[in-house]
Amino acid sequence: MSESGTREPAAELGLLDATMIGMGAMIGAGVFVLTGLAAEITGPAVILVFLLNGVVTGFTGLAYAELSSSIPKSGGGYAFVEEIFSDRIAFQMGWMLWFGYMIAGALYALGFAANFIEWIHIYWSGLPDGAVLAGLTSWAVVYAFAIVALLIVLNVLSTAASGAAETAGTIIKVGILVVFSAFGAFAIDTGEFTPVAPDGLFAIIPAMGLTFIAFQGYDLISTVTEEVENPRENIPKAIFLSLTGTVIVYLTVVTISVGTLGAERLGEQGEIAIASAAGSFMPEIPILGPGSTLIWFGAVFSTFTALNAVVIASSRVAFAMGRDRLFPSRLGQIHHRFGTPSLAVIASATVMLGSVVFLPIQLVGNLSSFFFLLAFVLVNAAVIKLRRERPNMNRPYEMPYYPIPPILGIVFNIGIGGFLLVRDPLTGVLALGWLGLGAIVYYALDRTGYGGRRRNPIDESGESVSGSELTGND
Repeated sequence: MSESGTREPAAELGLLDATMIGMGAMIGAGVFVLTGLAAEITGPAVILVFLLNGVVTGFTGLAYAELSSSIPKSGGGYAFVEEIFSDRIAFQMGWMLWFGYMIAGALYALGFAANFIEWIHIYWSGLPDGAVLAGLTSWAVVYAFAIVALLIVLNVLSTAASGAAETAGTIIKVGILVVFSAFGAFAIDTGEFTPVAPDGLFAIIPAMGLTFIAFQGYDLISTVTEEVENPRENIPKAIFLSLTGTVIVYLTVVTISVGTLGAERLGEQGEIAIASAAGSFMPEIPILGPGSTLIWFGAVFSTFTALNAVVIASSRVAFAMGRDRLFPSRLGQIHHRFGTPSLAVIASATVMLGSVVFLPIQLVGNLSSFFFLLAFVLVNAAVIKLRRERPNMNRPYEMPYYPIPPILGIVFNIGIGGFLLVRDPLTGVLALGWLGLGAIVYYALDRTGYGGRRRNPIDESGESVSGSELTGND
């Protein structure tokens, strides 16, 4: 990997691959570990919690779809803000997203390790799972390092291979949840769907804040825009397909879990609620064993695909920022042989590995969610600003009922973000600290000639000066 070039990334991903990137990121460990925790707060209204989060997320999904079709650049929310707002705001947007994806990756890596250990121990108790290296670290961290290292190699060597792995893994875990739902449909007790108590209704918003992270992921699709065939059409389709598919899967799984185990028992089981529900009605499966083992197996694949998705996303944000010279330009280069942003992949995954060891993961996980919410506010604002400043822009997809969706997206994302800050004020302190550090980094890069200059401005004809396919005024 000694030589890289400045050529554009190859379009090797189809509609299915792009959709699976979104679903792979959203259907991570969240539905497995958060359902029970949310049921403990709201009771049977946990079903309503997931439905409302899907609706709230859909408003921002409409914004991503419109901007992706209008500005088909890799980098996701950063690319939209970079095109519409100042370089300083664009840098902070990319700085937040890069951090958020990497921290989410650290969480998924540790989640993969924990689920992998539990799954293997069902069949073989000899797998090491305690301290290692004189107590300096644990085997869970070692397994987390190993899976991230494997994904670094996969993503450096081939975008098509990493996309295929994401597609295969997501199909497997969705298939597992379909099997779970099929057996559960015959075991539902409709008496478990009791009326919700008044305190349950008031608990819906806190539960939405808790489970919101389970709906983060469709935005990752837009980070690989230039690597998707026919992006103006396929990116919006992939966003809607992934969101719709994920909401259907979530509502089905949560309904089955409440109807078979009951909301009270579901809440008591906490993080293992879905596995407990499966154990209550699923028969023993050949080779795998008890029905609950299928859920552990699904959790392994879920964390794997979610981790792969954020490795892809974080590296594409770093790549886009490097190409725009808001990060060191070497991160914006494509490998001469593999056609991947190899340096951006390695840099992003290396920071992710460091986060596994050195950062307080649970606290920074809240910070990651807060930054995603703040980024979603900026994306909705970008739709409004672009509509006002470039009313004649070619928009292959236009959201319906504008400007209601972006306004609602801004209001709801601010509301959920505000709840996170009230629940954990330290999150706000850390957020200000990270943004302050970003301001210092931006200033340093600007002084050394990296910041404040865009490589792909849009000219009057609607084309990028560098030749990338962008859209401007008609």
